[in-house]
Amino acid sequence: MSNKLEALRRRKIRVRRALRTAANGRPRLSVFRSSKQIYVQVIDDAQGKTLAAASSLDKSLKSDLKTGADVAAASAVGKLVAERAKAAGVTKVIFDRSGYIYHGRVKALADAAREGGLEF
Repeated sequence: MSNKLEALRRRKIRVRRALRTAANGRPRLSVFRSSKQIYVQVIDDAQGKTLAAASSLDKSLKSDLKTGADVAAASAVGKLVAERAKAAGVTKVIFDRSGYIYHGRVKALADAAREGGLEF
């Protein structure tokens, strides 16, 4: 188990290092995926503030979702964070997958955020 966690930590550091160089002042769309839920934030690293956030635990989504740990939940969270980010005046972001493989729930969230109007 510790090898998997260590690999995730190394990937996370590698991804964040690449994001810092490529960001060009854009906010970061950061994903956290647990075994039961998915969370996402739009973070302005220059000011250190969260501009928008959404998760599968939001009251507007929780009643409609079967579980917070599937692709449908990730898509719903992606659309919701795109709406909230656009309301905050953010349209261009850089995607921070936090070391997770771009597959399954992470990919579904990213695709839904793009459909919702975020550019990355």
